Amino acid sequence: MTRKPVYLAVYNTLADWETGHTTAYLARAGYEIRTVGPSLDPVTSIGGLTVRPDIALDDVRPEDAALLILPGADLWDTGTELAPFARKAREFLAADVPVAAICGGTAGLAREGLLDDRAHTSAVSFYLAATGYGGGERYVDADAVTDGKLVTAGPTEPVAFAREVFGLLGVYEGQVLDAWYRLFHDSDPEAYAVLEAAGQ
Repeated sequence: MTRKPVYLAVYNTLADWETGHTTAYLARAGYEIRTVGPSLDPVTSIGGLTVRPDIALDDVRPEDAALLILPGADLWDTGTELAPFARKAREFLAADVPVAAICGGTAGLAREGLLDDRAHTSAVSFYLAATGYGGGERYVDADAVTDGKLVTAGPTEPVAFAREVFGLLGVYEGQVLDAWYRLFHDSDPEAYAVLEAAGQ
């Protein structure tokens, strides 16, 4: 089956540890992972990795995508440089195409008003409150939250973030999804047997 690509946003100060589980297992499931930057110029992650984007943000169209992933980055909280990525997330959600944001990416969505009427989470509630957004009553104290086509998570929950993305896209379901999470989050050896039996 031909799948539409997943777009992973990349920008300077990208928190490179937050999306590895998600992109690795989406790729194993047959999704092409395409990096999308502010332009085609290389960017440098917090960990010092240089990433050359596959495509510029202005050239990304929701109808050509399966998902947009917005990782955290220091730049989310130091100015408006990444605001175009939040505006692109608005386009995706308006087109009923999933968006997944973790860490600072959630603050970008909050500033764009995209969390005002959706259940969501982040690092802590007061981190998002500092953005001045109107969705405080919809904040959920959980490792990761899915509301419709939107996934949110805090910076300490990359495995839960991946779990929610896999569930939303139907990559893993039911016992297999639970086992995947227990294996990578809890180091549960019994979960490995479940995944092996399911051919994962």
